[in-house]
Amino acid sequence: MLLGGANIPDFLKGENGQLLAGPCDGLGTLSADAAPLAAGSSLAAPLAMLGAAVPERPRWFIDALAHEPARRWHVVQGARIETLSWGARGKPGLLLLHGKMAHADWWSFIAPFFAGTHRVVAPSFGGMGGSDWRSAYSMQAVADEAMAAAEHEGLFDAATPPVVVGHSFGGFVSLLCAQLHGARLGGVFTLDMPLMSREQRAARTRPGLRSFTPRPTKLYPTLQAALARFRFAPEQPCDNLYIADHIARTSLKTVRADDGSPAWTWRFDPRVAPLGPGNPAQALREAACPVAIGWGTDSALVTPPVAAYACDLAGPQAPRVPIAAARHHVMVDQPLALVDALRELLRRWPAK
Repeated sequence: MLLGGANIPDFLKGENGQLLAGPCDGLGTLSADAAPLAAGSSLAAPLAMLGAAVPERPRWFIDALAHEPARRWHVVQGARIETLSWGARGKPGLLLLHGKMAHADWWSFIAPFFAGTHRVVAPSFGGMGGSDWRSAYSMQAVADEAMAAAEHEGLFDAATPPVVVGHSFGGFVSLLCAQLHGARLGGVFTLDMPLMSREQRAARTRPGLRSFTPRPTKLYPTLQAALARFRFAPEQPCDNLYIADHIARTSLKTVRADDGSPAWTWRFDPRVAPLGPGNPAQALREAACPVAIGWGTDSALVTPPVAAYACDLAGPQAPRVPIAAARHHVMVDQPLALVDALRELLRRWPAK
C-alpha cells in the first residue's frame, strides 16, 4: 500500500503546485475514570465487551510488534526516561513523540516500518509510560527529555539531521524543540496537534485540562476490570480494537494493593494532566527548521479551522498532510495510511 513515487501527492504541493521543500517560518490521549461508563457504549469504553480477550490481529500488526525495540533508560534532570529504538545507528534519524498521558509504545506498531531506512527513537516523557515521575513538570523539561533521547540513542550520528514527528501534545513538544534546537534538526512534523487561536480556544465547549484537579490513579483488582475502563481522550469510535487493546495493555502496570493483593493501574502521573503547551504559536513562528503540518480529517480536535490556523502560521511553503478518515488518534484509526504518508513525506522533505 505504498504511495507511488511517480506523482507528487497534493499534500506535498504548495499554493503554486510546486514541491514543498523550503524552510518554514495539550490535550490528553488516554483517559481513565473521568466519568461513569455508559452501558454498552463502545465509544466510552471500547474494550469493555471483550472480557480481556485479545482481539484478532492482522498479520501486518503481528509482524510489526515482532520487531521488538531496544528498551533503555537515560537520566535527564534526575529522572530515568524510557527510550525505545529501532534500526541501526548511522541511518537518518527519526524521533517519534507521543501525546499527553500516553507513552512510547503508542509508536511500537508504526516505528518498525521505518527501521530499515532510519534510526527510529521513541521516548516516554517524564511521568508517563516507564519513565520516572517528577516532583514538577514543565515543557522545557519535556523538550530536554526528547533531545536527550535523540542524543543518547544516536540520532545525530547520521550525515543528515533527524526529523521529529510529534502527535497531539507531542506536537507542541516538537515545536519547542524546533524553536530551541532547530539548527540541529532536519524538520518537525506535527500530527493532529490542536494549536488553536485565542478565539478558537475561547469557543471550545470542552474545559481545558489545566483546570483539571489531579487525583491518584485507581487500582483495579483484575486486568479485565482495568481494560474495561480504558478509553481515548477525546472519546471516539475505534474500528481497530486490536490497536486499542495493545495500547491499553501497554498503558498498565501491576502493583500491590494495600492488602498486599495484586492490582493493575495506569502508567502515568495524574499531575501531568494540567501541563500546558507553552506558547506553541510563537514556537512555530520562530522554528529554526522546516515544519510540516498533519492532521486527521475526522479529528474532533483539529477541525478544518484549527488545521488552517496552524497551516497559516507555518506558511505556504510548509507541507500539509491530511490523513483521510482519521480521527485525533491517527495511528489508531489509519495506521497504514499514516505509514504511507510519512514515508512519502520523508522521501521528498525536508530538502536534501
